[in-house]
Amino acid sequence: MGTIADFTREQAVFARGADTVAGVDEAGRGPLAGPVVAAAVILDPAQIPEGLADSKALSAARREALFDEIVATATVSAAAVSAAVIDRINIRQATLLAMRKAVAGLARPVQHILVDGRDLPGCPCPGEAVVDGDALCVSIAAASIIAKVTRDRMMDRLATLHPDYGFQTNRGYGTAQHLDALARIGPCPIHRMTFKPLSQGDLFTS
Repeated sequence: MGTIADFTREQAVFARGADTVAGVDEAGRGPLAGPVVAAAVILDPAQIPEGLADSKALSAARREALFDEIVATATVSAAAVSAAVIDRINIRQATLLAMRKAVAGLARPVQHILVDGRDLPGCPCPGEAVVDGDALCVSIAAASIIAKVTRDRMMDRLATLHPDYGFQTNRGYGTAQHLDALARIGPCPIHRMTFKPLSQGDLFTS
């Protein structure tokens, strides 16, 4: 059993005088196609959904159920940065941009952010980067669920526009099926052309 996410980091922020704290996380750093999506979530301490955990540790059905609970009880914002922008500014910068956009999109002002990983995105408010934060901190776990479900839904829609790649199942990751499609028909407009093996043009048919 892994560590159970809790509310202790948020409580520590409140103890230092902040009134609002948002968890921030992303989904989609690694895929070969599609956007990177970030989410920011301000949980209501009196209405924290049960079972919040790293989205990767949850089933799709559980993520969907928790998504609805989070949206119903918390202040939520999500933002996407396209594959074209990822190619232009690199995935790290695109991820930080998506995080800034998600925080800026919150309907309530936030005084502190807790961010999964090692990097702060450069928001106006103070923040803390928490390694494995999506497994340790419920606000970050909530953000991971919002980001993951939002991106999965986007990839489902993109799969209808680009049906040859199996985006509805691989979500843009480099599965054998996805790589086979790339080798046969080449990339589509939502592929990240700076990612290997996409950056190696001899993979594709002419």
